[in-house]
Amino acid sequence: MADPHPLSERHKRLTRRALLGRASQGLGTVALASLLEPELFAGSGEGPVLSAPHFRPKAKRVIHLIMAGAPSQIDSFDYKPRLRDMYNEDLPPSVIDGQRFTTMTSGQKRFPIAPSIYDFKQYGQSGAWVSDLFPHMAKMVDEISFIRSVHTEAINHDPAITFLQTGSEVPGRAGLGAWLSYGLGSMNKDLPSFVVMTPTWTGRQEAQALYSRLWGSGWLPPHHQGVSLRANGDPVLYLNNPKGVTSTSRRAMLDGLAALNQEQFDAHGDPETLARIAQYEMAYRMQTSVPELTDISDEPQSVLDLYGPDVKKPGTFAASVLLARRMVERDVRFIQIYHRGWDQHGNLTTDMPNNCRDVDQPCAGLLRDLEQRGLLEDTIVVWGAEFGRTVYCQGALSKTNYGRDHHPRCFTYWMAGGGIRGGIVHGETDDFSYNITKDPVHIHDLNATILHCLGIDHERLVHRFKGRDFRLTDVHGKVVREILA
Repeated sequence: MADPHPLSERHKRLTRRALLGRASQGLGTVALASLLEPELFAGSGEGPVLSAPHFRPKAKRVIHLIMAGAPSQIDSFDYKPRLRDMYNEDLPPSVIDGQRFTTMTSGQKRFPIAPSIYDFKQYGQSGAWVSDLFPHMAKMVDEISFIRSVHTEAINHDPAITFLQTGSEVPGRAGLGAWLSYGLGSMNKDLPSFVVMTPTWTGRQEAQALYSRLWGSGWLPPHHQGVSLRANGDPVLYLNNPKGVTSTSRRAMLDGLAALNQEQFDAHGDPETLARIAQYEMAYRMQTSVPELTDISDEPQSVLDLYGPDVKKPGTFAASVLLARRMVERDVRFIQIYHRGWDQHGNLTTDMPNNCRDVDQPCAGLLRDLEQRGLLEDTIVVWGAEFGRTVYCQGALSKTNYGRDHHPRCFTYWMAGGGIRGGIVHGETDDFSYNITKDPVHIHDLNATILHCLGIDHERLVHRFKGRDFRLTDVHGKVVREILA
């Protein structure tokens, strides 16, 4: 008996999603080619979303240094000398002005002022105040733009660091690195455009968890997500071939897998399949490029000395920052380093100095190294955290020790490099480093400024998802032009 519906099984399986996908196969094939051979598509619009930056960029790359847990701005870069005479006094209610507290201090009967025990001095032509916890960075202030008036909405770590990365406290959106990869594409076909490192630390060991979604691509194509280099062992899992597998047999396996995936794409038109093929190919190329990247035996001792004594210890912040410079040389677009242990609710005067020693010399060494190589001109270095710390003490207060709670109302960032003016101190806070008194800079403004330096208008880098145009800065954000060169 004849089939009353004379359609092939293949056509019977042609769902609406598959139909739309197959309609875009031509574009999908071109997109795959742009992923595998990006130099063939430079400036064409078939690879990255932007065929060219919106305007002439000052920077090509970003090194984003995140002090996860939030260092105290009062003990580092926001000098408040009047507090010395107010030790253990109650923070005036007029300063608090109805601000919400975390559950860690909301039950305290008092909010005693805890002045910093660290000495501050002015440095450079800018006269920026820096605490003695950062002796190496103090010598670099004329290369840096300090922003003392950064603020955010979130008061707890996970929503705050998610907001810092993605512009939303709700998980699931793409972060800054993924947006840059999506918008501008890759400059190096042998390394990912977005790399993440999570080094060891010597501060408070009970640190907040980091989730891979922080460097995920959200609803952007998955090949834009960050690739994490591990602190110990092989930098990337399964980088080396298993015992008995040669490069030739691995190549043959990938070719066979690509053929199967291509059949899947031909049948269903799902662009995720093309991304999978591209990721396998990138992994194959990384078997050569990553070992070469992480082998620092060719670095002269004079360069290693810039980064301090921990630079040869794999997985340290110093070693990670040196790798970041090596990635910059190889045109990796976005490098993110999360340094943990800054969540100092108590025992700050023991834990914070340890963390500062972890990062102080490596950060200064990175700036010097980039500058000597002519790379600082087109590389932005950003240093900061998800929020700041309170002027009042959490827990027991003494002349030599104290703790500080979370504080989203004001905290300090510094930026240097491509498109950023050195020797600038932007924004002001009150005598308690509690409220902003001049030139507030929201996290959205910070991200808009980074995108601007890379030639991107943050209002025009969008991705449509579920009927809405999304962007990193949501419907907010303005460029902080006062710190631009």
